[in-house]
Amino acid sequence: MITELKHPVLKTLINHLRESQTDALRFRHIVHDIARLMAYEALSTEPSIEREIDTWNGKRTFEFIDEENLLFVSILRAGLPMIESVTALFPNASSGFLAMRRDEKTHQSVIYYDRIPECKGKTVILLDPMVATGGSLCDAISVVKHKEPAKIISLNLIGSPEGLDVVDQKHPDIHLFIAHIDEKLDSNMYIYPGLGDAGDRSYNTKD
Repeated sequence: MITELKHPVLKTLINHLRESQTDALRFRHIVHDIARLMAYEALSTEPSIEREIDTWNGKRTFEFIDEENLLFVSILRAGLPMIESVTALFPNASSGFLAMRRDEKTHQSVIYYDRIPECKGKTVILLDPMVATGGSLCDAISVVKHKEPAKIISLNLIGSPEGLDVVDQKHPDIHLFIAHIDEKLDSNMYIYPGLGDAGDRSYNTKD
């Protein structure tokens, strides 16, 4: 299932990311804000647990999302600003990391680092700003599925219709939330109009 979040605040933030004058620090801060807003929507049906806490007028029982049942997985390195934001919201959740690179000749992704902790029976939230061809996200989902989570959610900032179709066809059982679906893939298999390389723009690493 793919859900495009059509809130005007999200659209405004995405379009600030597109601006070439947005520097790395502001770029990361905007990604933090978008990821937080998306988490509110994506976890709106997450079950809660009751927990007794100390308050100003004694012990009281209130409902909380079960943070220890959440596992946030960042696709390195572009997903790092996203995981910084959502783990600040849920400090008791676990974190995992996948590193992937794209072969510029074949446009296929290659996984070279997998640091995902035990997640059997948990809710896994994948964090990857961009869905271009859909290949890297599909590979990440396959890796996570082998670890037997209860469910998988994907949070993505922008994507191409072509890439999202690929993800939906290969993994129709996951729920993908995206802030904006762009027009298409260009001839180089980049999202158009896109926003450039999210990892490079976040950390000023472009040559």
